Amino acid sequence: MPDQLTHAGPFALGTFASGSGAFPGLVTGARVRDLSDQVPSVRALLDAWDTWLPRLHDLAGSADGTWHDLADLRVLAPLEPGQILQSGANYRKHVVDLVAAEKESVHGATPEEARADAERMMDERARDGVPYVFLGSPRAMCGPYDDIVLPRLGEQHDWELELALVIGRQGKDIAAEDAMEYVAAYTVCNDLTTRDRLYRPDLKAIGTDWFTAKNADTFLPTGPFLVPAAFVGDPNDLRITLRHNGVVRQDESTKDMIFDIPRLVAYVSTTTTLRPGDLLLTGSPAGNGAHWGVFLAPGDVLEAEITGLGRQRNTVRSHP
Repeated sequence: MPDQLTHAGPFALGTFASGSGAFPGLVTGARVRDLSDQVPSVRALLDAWDTWLPRLHDLAGSADGTWHDLADLRVLAPLEPGQILQSGANYRKHVVDLVAAEKESVHGATPEEARADAERMMDERARDGVPYVFLGSPRAMCGPYDDIVLPRLGEQHDWELELALVIGRQGKDIAAEDAMEYVAAYTVCNDLTTRDRLYRPDLKAIGTDWFTAKNADTFLPTGPFLVPAAFVGDPNDLRITLRHNGVVRQDESTKDMIFDIPRLVAYVSTTTTLRPGDLLLTGSPAGNGAHWGVFLAPGDVLEAEITGLGRQRNTVRSHP
């Protein structure tokens, strides 16, 4: 198993596999306690999160139970989520870059004019606008060290590293000032996208095809762990870093989010009831492949990390 950053706090949660099958686990540094004598899955912990959190503290400090070396286990995606809610166009620099480039190429603005206009637009959006959110498929998920398998169709396969929050309490029409009470934990997601399948030339009036572009098998590496929110510190001040074949491509703070976590939670809960185990991805910062003019190819390696949440390492391969 590849090296990984130490998780924040005294413990984290995940799903692991050994010779005897998959099991929910309590991670403390380099060791994992098998929780299958307590619960059937990590999702079951989230269903009663307020009850389980203090019990997990006790289990982390006890020698009882079955313990494994983390290095001996396969690390799977940390949970099977309910909904996967994905926020698009939510990092200021990223969106400003996109808008400014369009104003230059399509409308003939100078670089200075284009950027100033894009900055004004983002100020207005942050003040008066609402997030842009769509649904993803849980079937796209894979583990943090699994291979990414490029689909048969499309050529511009791209990375989008994101902070994801895990819901730990049911809620609807949640007020922004109460939203953080519904966040149980955080994890790492890389929301891959096939750019040249994002727009349907046969259905231009309908617009983007999120299902096709984003939901190929293995296109959502998730984990390695769920780190309880209480251990993470300020989620609006975490570093998001992605390396493509050793080259840093994304390196940004979550401070750059246009809509912060409370506003995202409040917004999505006006439409859907949030339930324990739902994932909410908060958007990706500047530096994806489209920005660099570089896309994924077989043999590439992606290394991704977010402060205190661990590290992913995925090798890209072609479809069978």
